[in-house]
Amino acid sequence: MPANSFAEYAPEPNPETKKKDVVWFALNEDRPLFAFAGIWTEFKGERGTKSKPIPGPHLVYGFLTTEPNAIVAPIHEKAMPVILTTDEERDVWMRAPWDEAEALQRPLPDDALKIVMRGADKEDKMAA
Repeated sequence: MPANSFAEYAPEPNPETKKKDVVWFALNEDRPLFAFAGIWTEFKGERGTKSKPIPGPHLVYGFLTTEPNAIVAPIHEKAMPVILTTDEERDVWMRAPWDEAEALQRPLPDDALKIVMRGADKEDKMAA
């Protein structure tokens, strides 16, 4: 899934606003494109509500997470997205057997990710 930034809520409220800041992460201030490593599968059961079930099959998608690096951990201690930054990584993710591709399910190096914005904005307006 292509992206150029992602956000997590700060763990503690901002003392001035009394609300949790939205903390935006990107590869750098220019917000270059990267990809979240994702998986999809066909689900054959029902989706929707109990009163309005929608029979399958359905194509469902999710992106993978991993332990956070030192940049993300102070904001979100449980996980961060698996991020693919190069054409080679994206190609391995899409085409390689799992025993090769699974090595990409790792946190980015600490120096490969930056906090690029923090505050109330729930949209990264700089990521146009």
